[in-house]
Amino acid sequence: MKKIIITIVFVFITCLILGQAKIDVDKKTYKFPKTKEGIQLSHTYKITNKGDKPLIINDYKVACSCTKLEFPKTPIMPNQTAELIVSFDTKGKIGWQDRIITIYSNAENSPIKIRFKVMVDND
Repeated sequence: MKKIIITIVFVFITCLILGQAKIDVDKKTYKFPKTKEGIQLSHTYKITNKGDKPLIINDYKVACSCTKLEFPKTPIMPNQTAELIVSFDTKGKIGWQDRIITIYSNAENSPIKIRFKVMVDND
């Protein structure tokens, strides 16, 4: 029992000393206005590192190659804000489009998900 308590205290103190990065997104979901098919859309998400260590974004995943994400390649320092720029090619897309981008980093709350929606019309 003594070893368990010592281990818990050690882990707690280590977490306090080492700290971690934490991503905070100002608005996780964005809805584009109705758009004609063939238009290239773009939206900028603001993120802030709410942790006490530098935030490093490693990778992202999307379900379709029509969606791209530009993210900072350098560390985002504590309390610093940065931009994630999402671009979406509506070519060949008709109707409601609902995309989720999963972002991987060294943050304690990784991965995070951001999302956008758009109605694409071919008229």
